[in-house]
This record gives sequence, structure tokens and C-alpha cells, in this order.
Amino acid sequence: MDELLNTPAIAHGLRKVETRIRRLAGSSALPGINAGADRIITAGGKRLRPALTLATSLAFGKTPDRRVITAAACVELIHAGSLVHDDLMDHAMQRRGARTLNAELGEGKALVIGDFILARAGLAAITAVSRPVAEVLAATVVELAEGQFLETADQFNRERTVESALRSITGKTAALFRASCLVAAICAHASDEDRARMALYGERFGLIFQILDDLLDLTAPTERLGKPAGNDLRQGVYTLPVLRAMAKDPSVLHDDVDATLAALRETTIVGDTLEHCRGLASDALSALPVIHDRDIAAIMYGLPTAYIDHVERQTLTRAS
Repeated sequence: MDELLNTPAIAHGLRKVETRIRRLAGSSALPGINAGADRIITAGGKRLRPALTLATSLAFGKTPDRRVITAAACVELIHAGSLVHDDLMDHAMQRRGARTLNAELGEGKALVIGDFILARAGLAAITAVSRPVAEVLAATVVELAEGQFLETADQFNRERTVESALRSITGKTAALFRASCLVAAICAHASDEDRARMALYGERFGLIFQILDDLLDLTAPTERLGKPAGNDLRQGVYTLPVLRAMAKDPSVLHDDVDATLAALRETTIVGDTLEHCRGLASDALSALPVIHDRDIAAIMYGLPTAYIDHVERQTLTRAS
């Protein structure tokens, strides 16, 4: 992942994206909204989604121009707005080691600021990029809402299926990774086939990202997560790693969260989840279109496996 973010052309583009994000997030006539939005966009995060947008543009031989930079900023703003709403739904007090907007400002103000960020992304997409890009991003927000709704509907449901969990994370996470790649392919005037290929690559990587994030929620300490460990379990969300472990041994799920975490860590949950993600990585690589730039090709082909290896090192470090 560091190779993607530190590639000179992408790092240069991300600096422009950052400027655009701040300009859009600070464009309200109300200083209070601007201040709240600024808290969210400056709270950390590696800007992985906009980096994928820039990398996809370069993969199609297009140096990121103003439209691509704006599209990348819109992608990150949608991510930021969705995090505000996630924290509201979870009544979360902390994210990335800092107090959430709802903890700091109250639920009402946080809700409005999240709405503003999402709406600002949509407005910028239609006015400064293109209608096709705006349509992709609007459809993605719909998927985000549907994916989150499905997760909420299955809270504390011990009969939740793997298929339902996959559908939920495809909507709430993978759809935005898909859009990150697709908007750049549209800006580059790629063929329909190449657009579909890049979209599938982004979606598969998004699934990997969410599944591994769910794994870390079960295996990483609170200080590394920047939020309480086992937070999903406390919210009654039985994620894919948990469901796969339950399929092998239903007794791993206890009424007490700490007992469940201890039981899960004694299973093969880490190895099973990593193996599943390596299969998704293979699907992602098979989807990629021909990329003529060797450096960008190496990054795009290496990213899924590199991210899996990164998380594997984290879990092994904890185990040792």
C-alpha cells in the first residue's frame, strides 16, 4: 500500500486532491459546518480510495487532470460523510484515536455535517467532472445506504448468512472502491470492457479491505485500532470472519464479548480469513485490463497481495 501512496505521480496528485477536498469541505456559508467537516477530513486516513482513482487514471495513460483530481476528492468526501453516519449509528465516541463528531458536537449537528459532505461531493461531481461520473457516485451512495441497512437489519442475528454479510460489505465498502476505479476509467474514456474490468478490480480489493478490517477488529488491540477492540461484536454485527468461524464451531459465540474474542483467537480464524482474501486477490488480478506503464502495472498487480501480507504481519505480531 505504501508503494501506491508513495509513487511520485500519485503522491503529487494526492496533494492536489487534498487541496480540493479542503476547498469543497469548507465551502459552506456556515462556519460551524466548515469546522465540523474539517475535523473529519483532517482526522487521519491514508486516502487509499483517491489514490486508486489516480492510479487508474495513470493505468489508462492519462495524467490526472482537474476533472480526475475532483473526482478523487469526491470519492474521499463520500467516504468521510459515510464515516460520520457510521459513528452516529454505532453511537461511537472515538475513531482513529480522536473523539467523533457526534461525541464532540452532538448527534444532530453531526448528522447535518455528514449530509453536507455527501451532498457537496455530489454537487462537485455534476458541476466540475461529468454527468456519468456524478451518476456513478450517486449510485454508490445508494449502495452504501443499502449495505448499511442490511447490516443493521442483521444485528444480533445469529442466523446471519455469509451471503448476507457479503452483500452488505459489497454495498457499504466495496462499492466505493469500485467507484474509485470506475470514475477514473470514465474520465480516461476507457472502453466499456476496460471500465468493467477496473470496476471489478476495485470491488474485489474493497472486499479484501473490509474483510481484513473486520479481522483486525477481532484480533488487534484497541491502541492499534484507534477504537475499542471487538466493536462489531458489541454492536451485534457478526462479520464474515465470525460467521466462518461459527460455521465450524457455533460455540465460539458467547454472550460476553471478551469471552467471544478469546474463543475466536483460539481458532483458525486468521488463516481462514487470509486464505479467503487471497482468493479474492486472485479474482482482482484476473480482472485487470492491460496496463502498459510498467510501474503502475506493478503497483496495481501487487496491491491486493501486499495489503493481505501487511495485515498478516500485524496479526502475527500480536500472536507473538
